Amino acid sequence: METKAAMNPKDYQCIGGELDEILPADESCATQQLSSKREYRLALLSFWIFGVCNSFAYVVMLSAAHDILHSGDEYKNQTHRGNCSNCSSNYEIDESDILYCNKVSTGAILLADVVPSLLVTLTFPFFLQQIPYNVKLALVVGFCAASFVVVAFAHAIWLSVIGIVFASISAGLGEITFLSMSTFYHNDVFSSWSSGTGGAGVFGSIVYAGFTSLGLSPQTSLLIMLFIPTLMLITYTCILPSAGWNEKSQDKKADSCAFKLTYKQKFAVIPYLLKYMIPLAMVYFAQYFINQGLYEFLYFNDEFLSRPEQYRWYQVDYQIGVFISRSSVNFIHIRNLWILPSLQVINLILLLFQLYYRFIPNFWIIIVIILWEGLLGGGAYVNTLYRMTNDLSSNIKEYCFGVVTVGDSVGIATAGVAAIPFHNYICNLKLKV
Repeated sequence: METKAAMNPKDYQCIGGELDEILPADESCATQQLSSKREYRLALLSFWIFGVCNSFAYVVMLSAAHDILHSGDEYKNQTHRGNCSNCSSNYEIDESDILYCNKVSTGAILLADVVPSLLVTLTFPFFLQQIPYNVKLALVVGFCAASFVVVAFAHAIWLSVIGIVFASISAGLGEITFLSMSTFYHNDVFSSWSSGTGGAGVFGSIVYAGFTSLGLSPQTSLLIMLFIPTLMLITYTCILPSAGWNEKSQDKKADSCAFKLTYKQKFAVIPYLLKYMIPLAMVYFAQYFINQGLYEFLYFNDEFLSRPEQYRWYQVDYQIGVFISRSSVNFIHIRNLWILPSLQVINLILLLFQLYYRFIPNFWIIIVIILWEGLLGGGAYVNTLYRMTNDLSSNIKEYCFGVVTVGDSVGIATAGVAAIPFHNYICNLKLKV
């Protein structure tokens, strides 16, 4: 062991002052380079597919939030328009005059979609390295498939929520699993993963909005999407090259290089990751408060799209922005991570003023603002993780990536909590459309 004075601080990125308790970085443990261009390309393709599949169910559940809230038997033949005292009674008023009010905020769907994921990301990084990747993949695929089936056949909101919880667990566990797995491959697989997660937003929201617009029922649309967990499993077993981290390979180089932190060391790491986590949490709070707290109120009357259709296509527009920015990391790098949450908060304030004063005259200007919102959100995610990829020592990235994902989950969960009372407050204001 080298003395403290002789150690290079760069060998202890994300460890901070615990130098005397942490082993020095071993450069022989650098990310494994795959042996051929073919394997390299297969790895890029595999992680792009993983990114798409892992976020797909999560996106679909948010895109279907309006339909899910009206899927239960207790909602059939009911209407809820305009001001409602805590949205607890049924009545009819002129929809063109007073703001339409759902009985339950779509923020409730957001909470069901993110809280289980948050619990997973808060706890699993501390022991996930002890679980074989085959087992983790089976859990991700199983929960994803179960989410589509349960929500498709649900006849009550509480059952739909259980299905959404399954989707959330799948997404949270999958993000930790695939980001950790990416540390055993060339750094370029990270950009493929990031682009895939952005693609999931576009494909998931477009597929659901498109299927329902073509006349398919939400149930049929959700059942068709069972091909997503199937594709994830096929990619893992048939396309992904081995990198020495599981039973698929006899090469144990990665196992011998794995840096096993003690629980004390794992907790010591967390304060030094806050510079990544806090900006990520802020940008995700702002954008998801917009998405699940404001979208449902930003509709325009007399448009070619109905109110529910406007909500669905707002989601599509947002996800297109996310996809573009999450695919841009090889071209644009933003090292100052505080720029993006600051701009996203400005978006939130702008749309809050729109809700109260209706100064934006038409649907298409809102579409441009939402596209910009998606660009900022996707840019924050990809630039945070890209910076970590370049800043951190390779032998501790597997753990650090799992921890930093808590930032976006905390931001999203906080947005969901805030959106529910905000929804009831707005419903009581009798705002004009």
